[in-house]
Amino acid sequence: MKHKILLFYIFVLFFSFSCSAQKLQSTEIEIVKTDGSIQKVLCEVAKTDAERQKGFMERKNIPDGTGMIFIFEYDQELSFWMKNTPTPLSIAYIDKNGIIKDIFDMTPFSLEPIHSTSSVRYALEVPKGWFSKVGVQKGDRVEINE
Repeated sequence: MKHKILLFYIFVLFFSFSCSAQKLQSTEIEIVKTDGSIQKVLCEVAKTDAERQKGFMERKNIPDGTGMIFIFEYDQELSFWMKNTPTPLSIAYIDKNGIIKDIFDMTPFSLEPIHSTSSVRYALEVPKGWFSKVGVQKGDRVEINE
């Protein structure tokens, strides 16, 4: 009986660890700039509450050209912070039509909320300064395939 209980606890521990270590789904997103050129970014997809809450927390290295797209079920004013996030990020708030409404820079570990200025459906986080480096700005269109 003791062996069965021990095996059960080992199984629960292993299962818990394997679930928490799962990688997010990835997708390549295209950003169509107002001049018609296209900028691609390889994104992890956060679409559940747990995935959105975790985000880039604890990540120390987020390479240029990569990011995380946060997908919400309906339009709403969004607010993000940098709790437990050591890497400086930029965030774009995107409406249901894929139009970038806001771009903000965020400070590592800051608890200050960064609010969207309107109702949006998506948020895209990338390394700080990446949007300006590649010429992405408000009004550009993000093609998101859910």
